[in-house]
Amino acid sequence: MNLVGRIAIVTGAGGGLGRTHALYLARLGAKVVVNDMSQESAGKIAAEIVAGGGEAMPIAASVTDEAAILAMVEDILSRWGRVDILVNNAGILRDKSFAKMTMDDFRAVVDVHLMGAAICSKAVWEPMRAQRYGRIVMTTSSSGLYGNFGQANYGAAKMAQVGLMQTLAIEGEKYGIRVNALAPTAATQMTHGVLSDDSLELLDPSLVSPALLALAGEDAPTRTVLCAGAGHFAAANITLTRGHYVGAGADAGDRLLSGWQAVTDRTGEMVPPYGFFQAERELASAGNENLVVALRQ
Repeated sequence: MNLVGRIAIVTGAGGGLGRTHALYLARLGAKVVVNDMSQESAGKIAAEIVAGGGEAMPIAASVTDEAAILAMVEDILSRWGRVDILVNNAGILRDKSFAKMTMDDFRAVVDVHLMGAAICSKAVWEPMRAQRYGRIVMTTSSSGLYGNFGQANYGAAKMAQVGLMQTLAIEGEKYGIRVNALAPTAATQMTHGVLSDDSLELLDPSLVSPALLALAGEDAPTRTVLCAGAGHFAAANITLTRGHYVGAGADAGDRLLSGWQAVTDRTGEMVPPYGFFQAERELASAGNENLVVALRQ
């Protein structure tokens, strides 16, 4: 498998994981747009790709600047005619315990990770719909999936990207747009000081980038969360237990507590195909099949 002829955007590609993503996609034959806040950094990576025999375009723009991102996509369409792959990689950290974190710290991280991903995805959405093909990769994190001390802002933004992925994948399906999320562990500026030096030696960012062939290739899945680091890959899923029907009544809370083991029993848990599945199953459990049909409509 290769990506010859595909046009790929990698945000935050001036260094770290974004750099290895851009180089990897170029090696697979994609024409790569190297996006970064710094024109100098983006230019260096683009030159590295060109020196290796590939094609690249450096574009400096903040992912939080909607006008600049729209202009970037217009430049790409003018030069190469299409956009096939978007890797939402740009990010920042403002780690502090929640007690010490300011709302400015929280907002800054959410703006870059979540709003940046939404702005970039929106900019390529219509071109991808029109060509009936697209691959979007969000960058989530185990901090969002499972939590990490001192990363309330980062974790919230990263889990929000999973929610964005889920809905865009559903809305893009009939247009050939597949949307997935990558949860990387890599030695970058963002992880120095967070992980031990011994660990960082094993977490070369280049060992994460092969995930892009699976998530952004021709046969990519959709709505997959792929965890990657140190050459190891695993899939993370948000599951739903079979649950337990309690019903109504003044003592419903007491019956919930008494049935808690059944509610949380993971035997037979599953991955819902869409968000309304929860409501459909709850209504069916309550005997309201007609309302299930109404929800589907």
